[in-house]
Amino acid sequence: MTDAPSTTPPAPRRARLVLEDGRSFEGIACGVDGEVAAEVVFNTALTGYQEILTDPSYCGQTVVLTATQIGNYGCNPDDDESDRVWARGLIVREASRIASNQRSTRDLRGWLQDRGVVAAEEMDTRAIVKHIRTRGAMMGILTTADTELDELARRAAALPGMEGQDLASVVSCREPYRFEDGLPEIDLPSSPEPVRTASGRHSRNAERATATPTLPPPPPPPPRPEPLLPLVVLDFGVKRSILRHLVETGFDVEVVPGDTPAEAILARSPAGVLLSNGPGDPAAVTHGVETARALLGRTPILGICLGHQILALAAGCKTFKLKFGHHGGNHPVKDHRTERVAVSSQNHGFAVDAASVAESGFAPWFTNLNDQTCAGLHDEARGILSVQFHPEAGPGPHDVATIFGRFRELILARRASDETKTAAATASKKA
Repeated sequence: MTDAPSTTPPAPRRARLVLEDGRSFEGIACGVDGEVAAEVVFNTALTGYQEILTDPSYCGQTVVLTATQIGNYGCNPDDDESDRVWARGLIVREASRIASNQRSTRDLRGWLQDRGVVAAEEMDTRAIVKHIRTRGAMMGILTTADTELDELARRAAALPGMEGQDLASVVSCREPYRFEDGLPEIDLPSSPEPVRTASGRHSRNAERATATPTLPPPPPPPPRPEPLLPLVVLDFGVKRSILRHLVETGFDVEVVPGDTPAEAILARSPAGVLLSNGPGDPAAVTHGVETARALLGRTPILGICLGHQILALAAGCKTFKLKFGHHGGNHPVKDHRTERVAVSSQNHGFAVDAASVAESGFAPWFTNLNDQTCAGLHDEARGILSVQFHPEAGPGPHDVATIFGRFRELILARRASDETKTAAATASKKA
């Protein structure tokens, strides 16, 4: 007679976070075993954990999510913002053991293990966030090893901070490529699936659900604007959502490495240039600042997040490190041209010094109403727009998705103006 296989679940694996000031937190591992050293930041978004982890802007950071349960709707290939996980670690209060969504192809725990992510749950995320808000974002070590706390604290205190780190060069593409994918279509079920109770019988709610008429198919997406405008994206860590929105807005998108010089960009005859989001200290991305400075006034430019900061530095502004950064999908920003307020998605640890904008030739466009920091600049004469937030909202609200269309309108207006000037000059010569 053979023994029945054991059904005893494996013992929980301990995980610990130790910050550079010696503060420690304990939880349970829900990813792979290992150890990561990174800046510890928190994100207040309620959804979008997969987009956050695969966003190149999180290179060099361990992310603490403030929502109490993460992973409810699982993971799927369409929500990846890049080809890999760039965040070094993840900390949550509870990693859901259930993935309930028609788009899900993998539960969060399995996805973390597949991607080799060191992650922890059952940590006091509220205490971590309160500590960081009080003391500021700091370096820390997340580990599943049994190393002594004193040793971990000593090593965490010796870690270099984010200031002076050019992480954009780490995440940028190595070769130019074209991007042609628009926003993914969501295949919704045509009718609700019946729900059964443990006894196998239909529940009353299920009977109501099965009586619901079949849902009509969603309307087709609107056609993309024409003509297609050639756009060069200078890649400092660009998200796929940004590229998808650009395609949907009517741009013919080519992505080039972040160290591509200005003359090589202009040789492609773009209608405009986008300076992308990315990680690290903008002042350390000296090649990007030099390129942006050389492009000013020669082509329309849109800067997003790190690209906004690089563009500001190119015009003579200054940047500084925020105490604990802006990471979340609920940041109100005021548009100074319309006096309207929008809610935006933000993810950055540095900001443009608003006091330094006056002598740059730029005008303030948006202000973050949480702390009055600079959230956008514009210079219509030179065809310049920049925003500190993420108009593609992956994840986040769609209040400011019109930024991409606004950039297209600016390009077309400048093109029409140039054609008018050329025609006038030609007529003047003939006369």
